[in-house]
Amino acid sequence: MPNTASAIKRTKKTKLQTSVNKIRKGKYKSTIKQMSNLIAAGKAKEAKDFFSQFNSQLMKIAKTGIIDKRTVSRKISRISKKIQKIKS
Repeated sequence: MPNTASAIKRTKKTKLQTSVNKIRKGKYKSTIKQMSNLIAAGKAKEAKDFFSQFNSQLMKIAKTGIIDKRTVSRKISRISKKIQKIKS
């Protein structure tokens, strides 16, 4: 147990930030799952319409540092290629 005022405040901030990070990571995972489901179903039009929202959501999460920007850009690139393959 923390026994100084600053340590007590820090533990409260850490708990709050941990919950925020879990929410953000959950949004990240659900966004990827939603796009994967569209691609697996072969719904090219819906996937293309959702792609801008997908890109925006992932970049918002990447700028907070939860997921590395390079990882996010790689995922966006690979999803983009998969959408192109569905069309043809």
